[in-house]
Amino acid sequence: MPWLQLRVDTNREQAERIEQALLFAGAVSVTLQDNADQPILEPGLGEVPLWDQTRVTGLFDAEVDTAVTEAKAASYLCELLPNARWEQLEDKDWEREWMSHYQPIQCGDNLWICPSWCEPPQPQAVNLLLDPGLAFGTGTHPTTFLCLQWLAGESLAGKSVIDFGCGSGILGIGALLLGAARATGTDIDPQALIASRDNAARNGIDPERFPVYLPEKMPREPADVMLANILAGPLVTLGPQLIELTKVGGRICLSGILASQAEQVKAAYSQWVDFDADGQRDDWVRLAGTRNH
Repeated sequence: MPWLQLRVDTNREQAERIEQALLFAGAVSVTLQDNADQPILEPGLGEVPLWDQTRVTGLFDAEVDTAVTEAKAASYLCELLPNARWEQLEDKDWEREWMSHYQPIQCGDNLWICPSWCEPPQPQAVNLLLDPGLAFGTGTHPTTFLCLQWLAGESLAGKSVIDFGCGSGILGIGALLLGAARATGTDIDPQALIASRDNAARNGIDPERFPVYLPEKMPREPADVMLANILAGPLVTLGPQLIELTKVGGRICLSGILASQAEQVKAAYSQWVDFDADGQRDDWVRLAGTRNH
């Protein structure tokens, strides 16, 4: 189905009003993008931050009358749309287009993350089959890669694991495929729990080996290995809880941390954890160590 895009270059103050104007004018969807290379890597709790220069793009059926549509949006704003332009969106099979760009990723000497529609490059390796469509965690992001790389170098045989903030379940499933006896996943997003269960089944993992829970329903039994790939702020806040869920002598792996935040997170755990050397990929850091008491 062909589509038209109406793009409006604006600022932080006007972006939300223009978004509402495009929806009022009949947009099927509206996206807001950074228009000046100003990344927002970790917003504060409850914040919905926007960029100083923001591009607002409305998606419309190709049959719309563009002049009428602009006039309707302008009537909502009580002024003309600033810096607006129409573009035709190429008609593609967008699902296949996206799938073609997601390829297998090697995370360790013997560990690969493979899209469920691809043949594993090394069939004899540990191949984690993943459908990344439902929740965060595909192996492509540096934080996930760093955690998987760490797991691939750990001795996991027979151990228990907690995947805290499990997303797609990729870390818990990876640990099980690498020899862990049992993994427990938890996430605040019910969609993540569905994705984790689906991906576990795709990898032939018995549901009893990877139960997943909302945080308030999660068992409080400590594990041999704690995995938490979330964000620096929550990692600091949740420090006592994550330590309580890690056995003394157990291993802990923390990620979702910018390099500039690493010392702050380390300080929050330093009384309990002897840290290994940091792992880093791009601007992101993995902290790992052993609970000492």
